[in-house]
Amino acid sequence: VQVVESGGDLVQPGGSLRLSCKTTGSFWSIGTMGWYRQAHGAQRELVAAITSGGVTRYSDSAKGRFTISRDNAEHTVYLQMNSLKPEDTAVYFCNVQIVRVGRPTSDYWGQGTQVTVSS
Repeated sequence: VQVVESGGDLVQPGGSLRLSCKTTGSFWSIGTMGWYRQAHGAQRELVAAITSGGVTRYSDSAKGRFTISRDNAEHTVYLQMNSLKPEDTAVYFCNVQIVRVGRPTSDYWGQGTQVTVSS
């Protein structure tokens, strides 16, 4: 299983970015997909998550500005980020729950994509 993020960039405050995360490999299905971030010197934190049925949850800092969505056919999860602030600067990681027949659900992480919000 491979999890690959893309879309990170340098953006000015107030700008927008759309992150993508595609999962490939051999598995039965994908459960919850989530975006986490880790700022320099800080712990990794949940930004947003979406279940296989489309139920979403957001961190307080993401509510109203970020939108998570998924394309189950493409095994891809997106994070639309609007009204970006300098404090959103971090490496953003994708996490997916992989379901295989006869085996426990497993978490997989991507390598991360850098988002920098600065003027």
